[in-house]
Amino acid sequence: MQAASAKWYDRRDAVFVEFCVEDSKDVQVKFESSKLNFSCVGGTDNAKHQNEMNLFEAIDPNESKHKRTDRSVLCCLRKSEVGKSWPRLTKEKAKLNWLSVDFNNWKDWEDDSDEEFSNYDRFSEMMNSMGGEDDLPDVDPADEEDSADSDDEKMPDLE
Repeated sequence: MQAASAKWYDRRDAVFVEFCVEDSKDVQVKFESSKLNFSCVGGTDNAKHQNEMNLFEAIDPNESKHKRTDRSVLCCLRKSEVGKSWPRLTKEKAKLNWLSVDFNNWKDWEDDSDEEFSNYDRFSEMMNSMGGEDDLPDVDPADEEDSADSDDEKMPDLE
């Protein structure tokens, strides 16, 4: 029996764990308040997979769910304490070789306000807070048609 590779990410009200096992069968997921047990048969070699972990914080086992697809099993662990960030998935600080952070879905939600700003809105807000246009000198070259510039000299032809 071997551990299934897994990816995880944190959200305000839940933690998501995706066990990456293709064509899984006999999937069993057991949610306890401070523990997660996962087992299945799957992969190209129909190997038996089993993962057991003590979770960083408590979850609500009755509200936690899982969903099987052809490529993986996604578990949604409902946090008992909503709004508390999990710096890691497991209680132990030890690095588990089968577990990694899902950076494609990771989001630093602690710094976000309740209003979801798009990146453009955040950029515009930042630019507006840096000062108005009155602080900038007028440097529009279209207004200076008659001024001579050293860069306007004719370039010699290439040989």
